Amino acid sequence: MKITFKPIVKKYLLRVIIGLAVFILIILAGAFAYVAAYSGKVYPNSSIAGVSVAGKNPQEAFTVLSKYVSVPPEITLNYQDQIFKIKSSDIKLSYDLSASVQNAYEFTRGGDIFNDFEKRIKLFFYPNNFNLVTSFDEDMLKKIVSIIAGQISIDSVDPSVSKVNGSILVNKGSAGKEVNQDKLISAIINNLAQNRKEGITVPVEDVDNTLNDTEAKDYASRAEKFFGKNISLKFEYDSVVLQDSAIFKLLNPKGGYDGEAIEDTLKTVAKTFERDPQNPKFVFENGKVTEFEPALDGIKIDTGQFETQLIRKLEDLEVSEEKSIELNVPTNKTPPEITTDKVNNLGINELIGRGTSTYYHSIPGRVHNISLATSRINGTLVKPGDSFSFNTALGDVSAFTGYQQAYIISGGKTILGDGGGVCQVSSTLFRALLNSGLPITERQAHAYRVSYYEQGSSPGLDATVYSPSPDLKFVNDTPGYILIEATADTKNYSLVFEIYGTSDGRVASITKPVVTGVVAPPEDLYQDDPSLPSGTIKQIDYKAWGAKVTFNYVVTRDGQEIINKTFLSNYKPWQAVYLRGTGPSQ
Repeated sequence: MKITFKPIVKKYLLRVIIGLAVFILIILAGAFAYVAAYSGKVYPNSSIAGVSVAGKNPQEAFTVLSKYVSVPPEITLNYQDQIFKIKSSDIKLSYDLSASVQNAYEFTRGGDIFNDFEKRIKLFFYPNNFNLVTSFDEDMLKKIVSIIAGQISIDSVDPSVSKVNGSILVNKGSAGKEVNQDKLISAIINNLAQNRKEGITVPVEDVDNTLNDTEAKDYASRAEKFFGKNISLKFEYDSVVLQDSAIFKLLNPKGGYDGEAIEDTLKTVAKTFERDPQNPKFVFENGKVTEFEPALDGIKIDTGQFETQLIRKLEDLEVSEEKSIELNVPTNKTPPEITTDKVNNLGINELIGRGTSTYYHSIPGRVHNISLATSRINGTLVKPGDSFSFNTALGDVSAFTGYQQAYIISGGKTILGDGGGVCQVSSTLFRALLNSGLPITERQAHAYRVSYYEQGSSPGLDATVYSPSPDLKFVNDTPGYILIEATADTKNYSLVFEIYGTSDGRVASITKPVVTGVVAPPEDLYQDDPSLPSGTIKQIDYKAWGAKVTFNYVVTRDGQEIINKTFLSNYKPWQAVYLRGTGPSQ
């Protein structure tokens, strides 16, 4: 169907089209006139730091800006009745007026026709106050603000709980004030950019984490549940024990657990457990390994799992009657480039046993002898099928071979003799052998209980040696060589024996030592000694309780028992002996 318009309609439409065209032409003409009028000039409603530069070319704008803008000699900060001033010269403040003008001029001349046109139209209706281009030493400004903040801020004290005379004491904390330094620096920068001369009010925020009476009571109640308890964090042969005082710090005073405190604990634990991958080192000279480092995986704690598991253990310990709980620290491992078996063909592939001991309060001669004897055993290789003798591996123990005088048991007495302390070494090796599952063919306990061998250990885990007998012996019944590695830390009074070889799947265990037949030491014995001045008392032997100690040593492989042995230690009651001077007084 054909559409036709009446003449009157045609006339009306023509007028509308002409009107629109005229309107568009007027708009375009106005736009072109607007652009032409500000050619080479800053567009209207433009100012810099409050100084109008509209309609001016860059040189004119620079002249006007120079008249009204100058670097202030100082910046004033106010807080209550305190006034602080920062010298502009101290922060090396300067204004770049040319760059400031250029920013305003080029704001509508970015090279994008449509975007530039939009900005020009907006400026016609909406003013824009540009910042000054400033230059200053940001680090110095931060330093000065930090100093000022230190004069205003009052440190808050977070709530805490502690043990005092066997009781729980809660500190509710105290409120403080803290300068918001980021906010203050931002305010200073904005003032400088706008050339404002008025002082700036220092933003200070209250910091208040104090507890009310109810919260303090709940906090104390939670801490009571951890009183006398601990968590042992373990990985491989190392451990970090969190005692109750350390656990208190992990409690959030208002409920739950403190994430930041747990992170701090993680950092502490990481120092003990984390390490980089270690390639092995193996140097064999004259029948002995003179330099050895096993291949070790690099270790990083799995932080997410650690936090989750630690919180779970804390929750368990909080409601448990147990005094101690263990957490095997979750880790991620990175293998070394080379494994231990690649640097030797002796079957020394892995750690199969470890023993430790401490010897606090030892006299210098004993510490020296322990270190020397350890060095003599360290690096010893034992062939498959061979028997190891401690006395043979150690060699002569005398002043001629470097040993010093220290206390030994000889002839039913405790006396000073060459090599005192060597039994610390044999006892530690004995513990490593028990851990490794090797057959121990000869071992003898000391005549009496010696305190050194019960530092952090049950009684009955010692082994005395004295050439030619008693001796400590074992047989290497594993598929490969056995390497004995030993380290004496004379600063921390600790001794570690590690046995490396080839694991054949054996699993060793010992029962908890059972102590029976406890006998009190005899009465102290005083002996007259004319070589000592009258009135002088000198102790030459020390009392010890007698007892019998037994434990079972069981080793299994593939579910079959290959060793089942009972170790007996028959400790005599030991008498303290004093020399009483009867000689002339000096």
